[in-house]
Amino acid sequence: MLLSTVKGCDMEVMKPLIDEQNSDGISDEEHENNFLPVEKHYQLDNEEGITFIQTLMHLLKGNIGTGLLGLPLAIKNAGIVIGPISLVFIGVISVHCMHILVRCSHCLCQRMKKSSLGYSDTVSYAMEVGPLTAFQKRASWGRYIVDFFLVITQLGFCSVYVVFLAENVKQVHEGFLENKTATINVSATSSSFEKRSTDLRIYMLCFLPFLILLVFIRDLKSLSLLSLLANLSMAVSLVIIYQYIVRDIVDPRKLPRVVGWKKYPLFFGTAIFAFEGIGVVLPLENRMKDTTRFPQALNIGMGIVMTLYISLATLGYLRFGDEIKGSITLNLPQDIWLYQSVKILYSFGIFVTYSIQYYVPAEILIPAVTSKVEQKWKLLCELVVRALLVCSTCAVAVLIPRLDLVISFVGAVSSSTLALILPPLVEILTFYKENLSLWTIFKDIFIAVIGVVGFLTGTYVTVEEIIYPASTVLANATESISADLNATNLVVGFK
Repeated sequence: MLLSTVKGCDMEVMKPLIDEQNSDGISDEEHENNFLPVEKHYQLDNEEGITFIQTLMHLLKGNIGTGLLGLPLAIKNAGIVIGPISLVFIGVISVHCMHILVRCSHCLCQRMKKSSLGYSDTVSYAMEVGPLTAFQKRASWGRYIVDFFLVITQLGFCSVYVVFLAENVKQVHEGFLENKTATINVSATSSSFEKRSTDLRIYMLCFLPFLILLVFIRDLKSLSLLSLLANLSMAVSLVIIYQYIVRDIVDPRKLPRVVGWKKYPLFFGTAIFAFEGIGVVLPLENRMKDTTRFPQALNIGMGIVMTLYISLATLGYLRFGDEIKGSITLNLPQDIWLYQSVKILYSFGIFVTYSIQYYVPAEILIPAVTSKVEQKWKLLCELVVRALLVCSTCAVAVLIPRLDLVISFVGAVSSSTLALILPPLVEILTFYKENLSLWTIFKDIFIAVIGVVGFLTGTYVTVEEIIYPASTVLANATESISADLNATNLVVGFK
């Protein structure tokens, strides 16, 4: 069952997400003024559908990634009281927006006589049936807007993965060198010191050729076994992380209840980044055998996700306090191989997941490029474009080598647009003829405003942090590194 789940999510569910791009080939005459009474929602053949349990598994996999590991730092940026409350609030709104998207897709499928619609086409058709003539004339823009933010989001995820891989492997490598240094004489300390001080960007560049080779595998089905192993390794890692952080929890009264407003946008970006699964909601719903049960699957799946998010975020911050890092794995002990293995296992899972997240932007961008070259050069052209896209994600990681800032930036810019801004606006455009209540209109506008404010403030604060990093953070980091090195040298000296 698990293997079929992995295949369904990684290989089959991603395909409908891309297939909607091909709908541009349908002529305007075919669907213009082609509205039907709202009677039924067209479904795919049952033999191609996925079960309730598989759908639940897909939802879990689509939302659990590096964003989960960055949530404890997000709580630090909000406060031990405001953080969990805000996380629940953002989670409830995000799930509500997923339901909005499904409901609008149903309605537009029935009106436009379509078997299924993806996110891009849902936005495009909503603009086409909306009340504003300007939107109707530019309905295709909706598809391009969603595609643009999907590309930015997925490539952003890939950049986050590069930073995550580099930071965790660097820490494992340094831990290995420190343990090795402790067993040899003092004369070898200087050479090991040079290795320990290797720049994080070097590790990123070391991963680059392996990532390029990984994305040269164009058929995701070939990665099904690796994907299964990746899921298992990430699950085992989370269990080990939980059993560690429940020990020696700090007294909550020693932690700030509320943090200044300047840090809160960083919390928002990380939190909305964590709820990264809205892009797979419609493909999953379209693939399900019994679509009437999808809302139930969505509620159960996202309920589990929110419970996992809130518990790990809160317990992680309570365990490490102000010492919490961009990924909670970086706070695990470096001298115990059980916890070093967590970093290796989770890094393996993220490495494989890179190719899955990469699949969406590749399938959107590559056909547009290869269509302009001769047939004999298509394969070479595709491989070159694939390599360049990987290089672009690595370049972003090299330019912004801080995991927390990359997560917050991607969340603020693209995740907020896809998860909070577009769905409520689509609901207004889709159902405006059905006498929407003032409460519904107010609710949709309120959610969209939250998304816009989060987009603007989150982007501004994150960019400011990237350009002008807080001097106190740099000072603390320097002091911490110096203290660690001095302590290591002192221990070696005694030995």
